[in-house]
Amino acid sequence: MAGEGDDVKLLGTVVSPFAVRVRMALHLKGVSYEDLEQDVFDKGDLLLASNPVRKKVPVLLHAGRPVSESLAIVEYVDEVWAGAASLLPADPHGRAVARFWAAYVDDKVVTAMLGILRATTEEERAERLDAALAAVRPMEDAFAECSGGKAFFAGDSVGYLDLALGCHLFWFEALREMFGVMIIDAGRTPRLAAWAGRFAETETAKKAASPIKSIVEYAGKLRAIWAAIAAAAK
Repeated sequence: MAGEGDDVKLLGTVVSPFAVRVRMALHLKGVSYEDLEQDVFDKGDLLLASNPVRKKVPVLLHAGRPVSESLAIVEYVDEVWAGAASLLPADPHGRAVARFWAAYVDDKVVTAMLGILRATTEEERAERLDAALAAVRPMEDAFAECSGGKAFFAGDSVGYLDLALGCHLFWFEALREMFGVMIIDAGRTPRLAAWAGRFAETETAKKAASPIKSIVEYAGKLRAIWAAIAAAAK
C-alpha cells in the first residue's frame, strides 16, 4: 500500500494546465510531492528519460517509476492513494461517462482554445472563438447529466471530470485578458459558468492555480514561435 512517505515527484511547469490537473489530484488525495519545474523550450535529461515517447510534461515519478499523460496520472493517483475519497464515480457507467467527457475536453475544447491563440487576425480569432464556444456547449449538458443538480460534475465535491475541465480555467482567463474573449459564457452556458465560479473558489483550485501573468507571458512566447515558423515556411 502506498503511503504519504512515498517518493513522489512531479515534472511539470507552472503554466501547464495538464500539470495543474495533476497537482489538483495530488492535493485532493493529500499526497506530499516534490514539484520539479521543467523548461519545455530546453528539455532536460530527466524529462527526456522519464517520457522518451512524448517528451512532454507532466510526468509523475513515484518511487522512481514514471507515469505520463495527465488523465492517466490522475487515475493512477486515484487508485494508488485509495484511502482518500475516490475521484472517479463508484459505478462503471459513471466512470465511463466521466472518462468520455474528459477525453472530449482534451480533444475538442483544448484544440479550440489553442485555435484562438493561434489566430493572426481579428476575423480569424472571431471564427476560432465561435468554434471554441461550440466545443464548450456540450459540456453544459454534460454537467447537468453528471452533477445530478449538485455543485460539481462529481456531485457534492470535486472529482475527475471537474479536474479535467477545471485545469483549463486559468488559460481561459488568460485568453480573456489577452483578447477579450469569453470561452465559458454565462449567457450561453449558465450552469457551466456557475460551476466554473464555484470551482475557482475551491481550495484545490486556489492551491494549484497558474498565475495568469505567467500564462500570458508563455502564450506570447508560443505566438512568437508560431509566427517565426510560419514566416520561415513562406
